[in-house]
Amino acid sequence: MAEYDVVGVSEEIASKVRRSGKSPGYGHPVHSEVASGYGPCRLCLRDFIIGSERRLLFTYDPFLGLEPYPLPGPVFIHESECTPFPRDHGFPADLRKHELTLDAYAGGRRLIAEEHVASEADIDDVVASLLARPEVEYIHVRDTRAGCFDFRIQRPRGD
Repeated sequence: MAEYDVVGVSEEIASKVRRSGKSPGYGHPVHSEVASGYGPCRLCLRDFIIGSERRLLFTYDPFLGLEPYPLPGPVFIHESECTPFPRDHGFPADLRKHELTLDAYAGGRRLIAEEHVASEADIDDVVASLLARPEVEYIHVRDTRAGCFDFRIQRPRGD
């Protein structure tokens, strides 16, 4: 059991995107394609199989439900249904090999710290260090090269 929760795009949002073909909250059209580049599905947090899996690109606000001001950007999910990543399973294995940026936020979307992680050996220590800071409410994990949102880390919900 992990000492933190991993929160990707919700199953509800993924279903809505697949059903409507529109980005939630924005209404932008969703783009469908065969995976051609690296990166994870933001629901199951597994890397796409390049050249064979289909994915949907849409506009998503990673601050949705957390902060009043949006900061939308592009994300991908599998075009077909997939199983959401379990919140309490620790850092997703497929993302450990990516070069990542961890942005630690306090309330009000105030950026407290930013850490770049290029080695999977450092990820757990960086997460623990950031969550040890009492003012940190959550961490956004982003791809360092592309800059896009991958998922959120937060202290366990306790339910």
